[in-house]
Amino acid sequence: MTCTQTGFLYQSPIKELVHDFKFNASSRAGTLLAELMLTKRPSQLGAALLAVPMHSKRARERGFNQAQWLAEQLSQRTGLPLIHAKCHKLVVSQRTLNRRERAANLRGAFSLAGPLPKHVTLIDDVVTTGATGNALAAVARQAGAERVDMWAVARTPLGNS
Repeated sequence: MTCTQTGFLYQSPIKELVHDFKFNASSRAGTLLAELMLTKRPSQLGAALLAVPMHSKRARERGFNQAQWLAEQLSQRTGLPLIHAKCHKLVVSQRTLNRRERAANLRGAFSLAGPLPKHVTLIDDVVTTGATGNALAAVARQAGAERVDMWAVARTPLGNS
């Protein structure tokens, strides 16, 4: 990835908002997170937004894909088109994995139909090691993107990955 933009650290109260949104499907928390993201908007957004995809089984279990939901809200508010990728690999939860394990866990997980615009911005809720963004960015570059940035609500504090 070229640039990662997060406006907040994944700590209280942002952590509680993300948790409520992600695990309780709180649209109220999600709307607030999208609005907070817009207050820390990247100076260069690119020509399209691309949500980090979730395997269909995991999305059914959770009830929705939080990155997709955020990307839809941001697409509406910025006027940028939304591109859809697919996750074909049911990966184990990234939360307990270190940087190397996360990268291996995501190898071959994503696909994307091209051609893409030259500059694409990935959307996710939380960035920890960047492994998910890097894996999706590689697929986006294969589909024609020359620059791929990441825009997320928060990042975990250094030393917590």
